[in-house]
Amino acid sequence: MYDIGVAAMSASRTTILSPSLNVLHTRCLHQGSVRSFASFCSTQLGRPKVSRPETAVTRSFQQRRHESSSHKANEQQPPLPPSRLLLRALRQGLTLRPILSAFRGQSLRSLFRQSPEELVLAIILLCATAGVSVYVAYAYFNYFQSRQFTRFPPQIAKSLRRALYYSNYSPDPKLALKYYKLALEQCSQAGLDPFSDEVLGIRIQLAAWFEKIGSYKSSTEVLEALLRDCRKWVEVMEKSVREGLVDNHGRLAGETNPQRSATAEDNESETPVIPENLWAKRTRILGKSVGISVKLGELYSDEHVLQGDSAGERLVWAVETVLKELQRRQVEGVREGEGDWMTPEQIGGALEALGNHYESKSQHYLAAPLFLQAISLSPPNSCHTAVLMNNLAISLAQQPVQTPPDSSQGSQPGGPDVATRPTRSTMLASARSWALQAQATAQKVHGEDRTDECDEACAVALCNLGDIAAMAGDVEEAKRKFKESLTLSKRIAFEPGTTQAEEGLKRLSTKP
Repeated sequence: MYDIGVAAMSASRTTILSPSLNVLHTRCLHQGSVRSFASFCSTQLGRPKVSRPETAVTRSFQQRRHESSSHKANEQQPPLPPSRLLLRALRQGLTLRPILSAFRGQSLRSLFRQSPEELVLAIILLCATAGVSVYVAYAYFNYFQSRQFTRFPPQIAKSLRRALYYSNYSPDPKLALKYYKLALEQCSQAGLDPFSDEVLGIRIQLAAWFEKIGSYKSSTEVLEALLRDCRKWVEVMEKSVREGLVDNHGRLAGETNPQRSATAEDNESETPVIPENLWAKRTRILGKSVGISVKLGELYSDEHVLQGDSAGERLVWAVETVLKELQRRQVEGVREGEGDWMTPEQIGGALEALGNHYESKSQHYLAAPLFLQAISLSPPNSCHTAVLMNNLAISLAQQPVQTPPDSSQGSQPGGPDVATRPTRSTMLASARSWALQAQATAQKVHGEDRTDECDEACAVALCNLGDIAAMAGDVEEAKRKFKESLTLSKRIAFEPGTTQAEEGLKRLSTKP
């Protein structure tokens, strides 16, 4: 057997060395000799022969078996949840792999040489897309996930987001009103306190939205209903105090810490919340009532409403409530947990609102004391203090020397107090003093405290000085002040100051 194999191999070698003309023939001989040798070896060694059809059948069976097993494995995998599918789709959509693959193997210099315009445009679009994505993410987490929404239950927060969306971003009054009402209904169903800051804030926001879209009647109706509810709660609470149903700790008599369950939940957080007793709640609701009443006074005085009597009633009630509460605290003292009353700026705002109302009705003798009291409560280095001084100056200059009989407290004309009444020159001198003080106050405010209100206050003070000089008969001084005010108003683009100064110069030019 060895000799035959050697002979076959030697024969094959001899055929390979045959001339090139017989290459095809010799290759066939070579393949035939190899096949004969392989078949001989398999015959001698006793290996089973496997035909080609059987081999193909075996391979196809194994392939089908592999495919069937793979199909079973795929069928056994559970389907992915929709959230996983959405995240996968977003990941595939936001991937930068196509962009990176486009730059792979090439430098920016070579790409710029090939197509500079397209490269610059692609970089600009990429940067713009990245900036928009960052802004959208920031706006989402900074606004829609802010404290004003997360302090509500999820369903109420969802309705409020939609209400604000249809109020500010995609204005649709019908849908906005629908979701505002839905949020209030959900607050009632969830058992939230109707006098909590959260629920009161929704109602105040609804009134502000009505005012924004020009529905002043609806805005006043919402605020009037809210004011009635707050005043009713305060009246019931004060009646309970008089009847002895509220103890010194601000809880109902016989009640042991009614907010214990709420504080137990709050203790889980890092900053424990002090429970609010009835006295603290009264302070908060009464302060809200004063603010709502002042806002109603401003709405009733608006040119779109013009209900002066209603405005006066609301503003007078607000100022009287503020003063009565201050007096009660001075006499009875501050109760346990009652907290501070309104800040001086807030009290001054209520006084100023009532003063503006009296001034609009030319009742300057009533407006001047209110402006004076508001100035005493306003910070000395404030632009708004200069505005109040201007209001006081013009009120003093325009009020009559002889006050109306109803304003005098029991004094009769010709009585002993006639000699002490101010004269016209005294009133003008006092008005000029306050106007100069307003100008000086506005000029000395610097840094972050200085606003556009300071420059406007300076322009108004110059106009007031011109009017006062004209009332006193000093025409040259009046012209000089009006010109200074006109120059300053044009420089700061203050249109009301420009108009007032031009009208003052026109009046002086027409005088004989």
